[in-house]
Amino acid sequence: MTSIDFYTHVSDRFDVVAKLVAKAFAQHGSVRVLTRDAESTEALDRMLWIQPAIGFLPHCRIGSRLAAETPIWIDHLLEHQGPAAVLINLHDAPPPFFSRFERLAEVVGADEAGKAAARERFRFYRERGYELRTHNLSERG
Repeated sequence: MTSIDFYTHVSDRFDVVAKLVAKAFAQHGSVRVLTRDAESTEALDRMLWIQPAIGFLPHCRIGSRLAAETPIWIDHLLEHQGPAAVLINLHDAPPPFFSRFERLAEVVGADEAGKAAARERFRFYRERGYELRTHNLSERG
């Protein structure tokens, strides 16, 4: 069963996502990031070309001709056909394919709308019996 981690009180969601992608890639070899929309996909794609500053995270979009050879996929499309190790969700709703993954990371911003949507996702997963962990990032120094 998919284990689910909520990362809450996040001031810069893309910064946290970049760190989670790097960690998941190193530990599991493949990562899927589901963004909210095309604009978010583009912004995160650009960011991962420069972060981490001393490394490279090989990534592309789901529809890329290189997707089959690339271990990190970033897209807002609500579909997934590739490996299913780690999924990072930035979408407001639970991804329809999340249960295929070993791990799911939910990254929750500090805005009220984002927190409300995260509460709904948390309830959705809990009602279905998933193991949930919460990490309050405001408590880290």
